Amino acid sequence: MTYDSLPQAYWDEQIARVGALLDKINANDAPALGRVVPGDEDLAIGGGRRLDLAVMFLDISGFSRRRSVTASEQDMMVRILSLFFTEMIKIAEDYGGTVEKNTGDGLMTYFEAEGQEPASKRALTSAMTMMTANEKLIRPILLKSRLDPIEFRVSIDYGPVTVARLGAARRFNANVAIGSAANFAAKMLAKAKSGEIVLGSAAYAQLPVAWRDFAGERAVTDTGWSTADATSMQPYILYRYTGRWKAPL
Repeated sequence: MTYDSLPQAYWDEQIARVGALLDKINANDAPALGRVVPGDEDLAIGGGRRLDLAVMFLDISGFSRRRSVTASEQDMMVRILSLFFTEMIKIAEDYGGTVEKNTGDGLMTYFEAEGQEPASKRALTSAMTMMTANEKLIRPILLKSRLDPIEFRVSIDYGPVTVARLGAARRFNANVAIGSAANFAAKMLAKAKSGEIVLGSAAYAQLPVAWRDFAGERAVTDTGWSTADATSMQPYILYRYTGRWKAPL
């Protein structure tokens, strides 16, 4: 996978993939009525792993304001989210990410380094591809159906994270990310606007200098968080990345 552009071949695959996915979703019947909540699978609870990761959160903007009261509204919501999240998850995986959690209106994804490509650059290129796919492929589909387009924001941070499986095997369990990088990546979403990509200082420092000079800018200096260096506590700065891919024709 290349991390310095949006290749024509990959973009053509996305166009075909989104079209096939739309046909599949439109062919599905509305969800059947039911009285019983589906049972959870019996999953084993394992230990944790400590890794240096870029942690990326995606959050749909204004999700709670979308109407989903009637059966038809809920059916349409299922179809919209199926289209959006299926493609976003595929993009994350194409760029080497591991999707850890789908919150209903967002995603949490981990990225490791690959060869000479830093984890944060891989996360950022994934986020930019998501933005382009949403704007150029998914948005026109929704507008054609007279539906409000989906807008979202992305936050990324980097650092040592312990990924652990916690919970009760036969009731509730989930993977959780423990570490400052995961905490800050989640909380910085509140300081990002719709359509923005923001990065913590550690993630931003991993980007190529040319990328930072071209499209990086300080978003929030006083985030309320600090990081310790050898001598003192320093403010942990939040950066905004304004660069976007130019979609191939």
